[in-house]
Amino acid sequence: MAKKSIKRIITQRAVMNSSDGNKTTKRRTGMLIILSSPSGAGKTTLARRLTEWDESVKFSISATTRLPRRGEQNGREYWFKTPDEFRQMVEDGQFLECAKVFGNHYGSLKSPVEEAILEGNDIIFDIDWQGGEQIRNSAHADDTVSIFVLPPTIAELDRRLRLRGKDTEEMVLQRMAKSQDEISHWLDYEYVLINHDLDKVFQKIVTIIKTERMRRRRQIGLAEFVGLLNKEYEER
Repeated sequence: MAKKSIKRIITQRAVMNSSDGNKTTKRRTGMLIILSSPSGAGKTTLARRLTEWDESVKFSISATTRLPRRGEQNGREYWFKTPDEFRQMVEDGQFLECAKVFGNHYGSLKSPVEEAILEGNDIIFDIDWQGGEQIRNSAHADDTVSIFVLPPTIAELDRRLRLRGKDTEEMVLQRMAKSQDEISHWLDYEYVLINHDLDKVFQKIVTIIKTERMRRRRQIGLAEFVGLLNKEYEER
């Protein structure tokens, strides 16, 4: 869907919402919040906390070809797909972005993202730099806010990876080997935070989101409101 078409639909939806007393008026368009970091730096925990902080922040559930970990459920953490199923989804154009990470394919589904924007909700992406780059270069570039989270030290990153107990020793070593390349993309992001303290980083991200929501281009009906003010001048 072209960018202009998406913006037109957003405006039309906002008008319909504001004209129906049974619906909540949408005063802004939704945002795509990209949250990236090397594995173990805290992005997944931060993303989940943001959805708990504000119900209008939705978590983008990615599709993946990797096998579920213990306790994971299909449709909650990920949509688990076979390689053939994932390949067909790529061919059908179902992904906003997709990338291969640590030998498995991951992709963000397009339809729930566009619906979230239309409803004035924000959707948060827990993705690597490859996926972030694709979203920033998509038709939703103007709707995107990108945040990169850095670890305080490499030694601490290694400690956190081991402490969470999700990976084998081999996988921990692979993640650490890849972390330098991931960190090298920090300049591609609008905001870069150092995770010395998870609670403090979380509050900084909340401040970023609140500020970005107030950008002029995201406020629906602002031009019309200024037009009404000018009309008052004419009638004085």
